[in-house]
Amino acid sequence: MTLRELGFPAMGTGVRLLGSLGAPLEAARALVEDLEARLTRFDPGSELCRLNDDPRETVPASAELRAAVTAALDGAAATGGLADPTLLGALVEAGYARSVTGRPRADLHEALASAPAPRPAAPARDPAWRLVRVGPDSITRPPGVRLDLGGSAKGHAADLAAAVLAPYGPCAVDLGGDLRVSGSHEVQVMHPLTGRPVATLTLHGDAVATSGIDRRLWWDTAARPAHHLLDPSTNRPAWTGILSATAKAPTAALAEALAKAAVLAGRPEILETHGGVLIAYDGTVDETVGRDGAASRREVVAADRGAVVA
Repeated sequence: MTLRELGFPAMGTGVRLLGSLGAPLEAARALVEDLEARLTRFDPGSELCRLNDDPRETVPASAELRAAVTAALDGAAATGGLADPTLLGALVEAGYARSVTGRPRADLHEALASAPAPRPAAPARDPAWRLVRVGPDSITRPPGVRLDLGGSAKGHAADLAAAVLAPYGPCAVDLGGDLRVSGSHEVQVMHPLTGRPVATLTLHGDAVATSGIDRRLWWDTAARPAHHLLDPSTNRPAWTGILSATAKAPTAALAEALAKAAVLAGRPEILETHGGVLIAYDGTVDETVGRDGAASRREVVAADRGAVVA
């Protein structure tokens, strides 16, 4: 089956929608772009920024924002707090105050040579995310707690867009490596150092996501290498010995959280349930098969972090 394709930029990355005949690609695009406008932290007028700037403890919130915050909190719970959505202040302090899209990227090899010795990240001792509550029409959080939905929002958007396309047949929604599918597919995992495929993950109506330190990488004001994956226990960029992690899961939102947590933990155990791939600083590839079943092979088409089999 040949799928129709629509590509466009959103959420700081490239988006690719693949849908069967009759699938409303433009409606799925509108959904992704609406979520981007609501959930970005780089537009002071977005609903997320208004929430973060509101001095009240309880703030009215749209159904879309409440669902996105719920997805982020579910990811934090599923990873024991490693995927923590309440580290916005630390992220800004590390140098990620504005989008890195279009900014010069630090050389990966130079950054690794200057990075601290690898050590696993850990959850915060008193995590603020546990104090965030999503109500029927509002969000409650302690004063001063600010939310960052960057990574989790991509997975959440992929899940919602796929739900729009899936009634029409097989489909795939790829937001910069956060991929949700309907039907049988395969994804080739690319090595961040060589750009070559190193593993193939089978999907059937589920999801895969990749997280890593190789794409959003810069030098901070103290001339230290920095990236966007923070250790919740130190509020500093985590250097764990892992370049990237690709995780399978039933949803893209969960896959995104697991991939991030696998990089932060620096070990493959987080990937054991659904499967995935870890790639270390030295290029070593560690694939975990997981306990999920495999899907049949289909036609391969290019994807952002690999190749989607439609």
